[in-house]
Amino acid sequence: MHTSNPTLATVAVALLSALPTVSAGIYTKNSPVLQVDAKSYDRLVAKSNYTTVLEFYAPWCGHCQNLKPAYEKAAKNLDGLAQVAAVNCDEDENKAFCGQFGVQGFPTLKIARPGKKAGGKPVVEDYNGPRSAKGIVDAVVDKINNYVQRVTDKDLDGFLSTRNDSAKAILFTEKGTTGALLKSLAIDFLDVIQVAQIRNKEAKANALFGVASYPALVLLPGGDKPGLLYDGEMKKDAMVKFLSQAGAPNPVSGPAKPKAKKEKKEKASSKSSDAKSKTKEAAKEETTASAETPKATKAAEAAPAIPAITEPSKLIKECLNPKSGTCILAVVPSAHGETAEKALGSLSELAHKHAEAKRHLFPFYEIHSADANVAALVKSLEITKEVEIVAVNGKRKWWRQYEGDLSSESIESWIDAIRLSEGTKKKLPAGVLSEVVADETPQVEKVEVKIEDEIKVEVPTESESTSWQGAEPTPEATAAEHDEL
Repeated sequence: MHTSNPTLATVAVALLSALPTVSAGIYTKNSPVLQVDAKSYDRLVAKSNYTTVLEFYAPWCGHCQNLKPAYEKAAKNLDGLAQVAAVNCDEDENKAFCGQFGVQGFPTLKIARPGKKAGGKPVVEDYNGPRSAKGIVDAVVDKINNYVQRVTDKDLDGFLSTRNDSAKAILFTEKGTTGALLKSLAIDFLDVIQVAQIRNKEAKANALFGVASYPALVLLPGGDKPGLLYDGEMKKDAMVKFLSQAGAPNPVSGPAKPKAKKEKKEKASSKSSDAKSKTKEAAKEETTASAETPKATKAAEAAPAIPAITEPSKLIKECLNPKSGTCILAVVPSAHGETAEKALGSLSELAHKHAEAKRHLFPFYEIHSADANVAALVKSLEITKEVEIVAVNGKRKWWRQYEGDLSSESIESWIDAIRLSEGTKKKLPAGVLSEVVADETPQVEKVEVKIEDEIKVEVPTESESTSWQGAEPTPEATAAEHDEL
């Protein structure tokens, strides 16, 4: 029997350990799930106009293997609407990348939604919903940015006259909400075609375009070109082809690059203007040097804290009665920790921002989880985090829970979705709402005393008084004079 050389075995193990590990992912090249790594994330996700759901996984993870069928089904259902991607965290090049996203277990799902500012970082939120195809699809659809403009008879003329030379697409529909398909078309043609939605009840607009059946898609190529009515099925590929008559759609990774001809013209013009630019820059530097030092910019005013409600009756009056509108409630401990401070700070910034711009926004309130009535609310809504942000509407009897990071941008996107009636709302549990108790303080009735018009008394002249001074007035005369007064 031959015995192995321990020295050689040790060397072999060391050499194998030194080699870079390559672990095969669970998604193949033919999978509908997009493969993303540390190098391609910025191009495929961060700079994309589309919402992306990301799965951070490891091939050896049993739960990841179990999720694969549902995740691939979600990818097929979201095709053309959003991106479904996966990152193999077992690969060496991705380990640090996964760590940057705070991945501590597998599988971890996150939703990346493009920010409002062009070229800005996407808003990344945790997905903690059901690990099913439907649950994932519903959550992602809820996070698709909405660039569709809602047009009514009142603002129709303004919409049509704005950027008259640019193309416009209008979907006439019986629905009041904006569907994922139309949202995705608006993203496909962002900055290429203005996409709008008009309800069937807008008589003027429907009559102007001769729309009698719904849904109906009308394309206005721009300028004096006649409008075109789409007569195909309401399916993504066919609708994109129809709208492409007015302009090419954007690639998935972001807006289309300028055409080559345009680039050549820009290069030629830049060369011819180099000398002028240098001259202008020199003159600008001289002017700047001779000019007075500009005054320091005034520091931005600190956002005031949102009001805190500690009285049960006030919470009922403001937010938890059958007639109350939408309220944003921050449920935090009485002793604020770092997380609570961040949540309250973001809400304060948003409230201050909208107040400065004189824009109407839902009221924000801080409530403390230790208060008995708040603890009962938390129990009824079955929310478990130490810090929670929820929206409640007593009149319509719904509530929504915020799920995401506590940045002001992310919270604002969530609030915007509520304002646009987008996203899933949950029914308020029984017993959450209460009637407002009338103030029992006795009210003193105020009696208004009206001062009658000044009574004018006419004094008879001397001649008039002489005529009746010596005579005794008859009863008839007295009565007549009284009636006259």
